[in-house]
Amino acid sequence: MSKQELVVLGQTGEGDACCPGLLTAPLDEPQAVELAKVFKALGDPVRLRLLSMIASRAGGEVCVCDLTPAFDLSQPTISHHLKLLRQAGLIDCERRGTWVYYWLLPEMTDRLAGILTRPAGELLPTRPGTAGAAS
Repeated sequence: MSKQELVVLGQTGEGDACCPGLLTAPLDEPQAVELAKVFKALGDPVRLRLLSMIASRAGGEVCVCDLTPAFDLSQPTISHHLKLLRQAGLIDCERRGTWVYYWLLPEMTDRLAGILTRPAGELLPTRPGTAGAAS
């Protein structure tokens, strides 16, 4: 991933700085556009299931031949969904003979988690009209 892509996703690559969360700084337009591509890839139930199947696979990778039977979809449709996950930076793959093997790119899921997580111990601001309201 390029330094520009890291910056777009809220990381500079310098030190151990984590992604700024949505609660710490508003996203600028380029960040929002890039993140929207990733969230759009995750916004489809088939792609979300594919990502889960790949991420949870013992050994860290899975052959497309093991993914396709889990769906009532054609192989080209599964390949299209996998391509979109790859383009979003969530998975990568390698062809071995006639089969393609996929694995999770944890850097991207870690970045997403960092962006969506509020800093530990930080309380959310109280909304007007909720002070003293029962939980």
